[in-house]
Amino acid sequence: MSEQRGFEGTIPISSNFLFEVDGVQIGEFMEVSGLELRVETESYEEGGENGFVHTFPGRMTWPNLVLKRGVIKADALFDWVSKSSGDAFASNGNKVTRCTGAVVLMGNGTTRLRSYELKEAFPVRWTGPRLNVEDQQTLVEELEVAHHGFTSKTATN
Repeated sequence: MSEQRGFEGTIPISSNFLFEVDGVQIGEFMEVSGLELRVETESYEEGGENGFVHTFPGRMTWPNLVLKRGVIKADALFDWVSKSSGDAFASNGNKVTRCTGAVVLMGNGTTRLRSYELKEAFPVRWTGPRLNVEDQQTLVEELEVAHHGFTSKTATN
């Protein structure tokens, strides 16, 4: 229990986080998935050794992040997405502008607890809200972000 309270008495909960790109807050989201890493392994069967198979670490892989949130008024998300498509993309010589993204875990108020900083991130998919005259559900948008891995850092406030 003491390890859970390692953030100055705050217990992190899954609903307090935000997403930033190069220090600019893109917004608070209601869900993020894909925050994981995998290490591929290679097996080597040594002749004469029948008790075990050697296992060696291989390539690390990180899936794309998928973030979901209710539709909001701010345009920071589309400002960032536009750098990877359309006129802004063409004016950059059709080269993707890679950024540093961060999923930031928040405590009480504006206290930052930990961040997962994404290396060379860029948006690869945005899905708009599903519009249906017969539904009365919250409008949700989805953002998918590719990256080259992440580091985890305890925040210094």
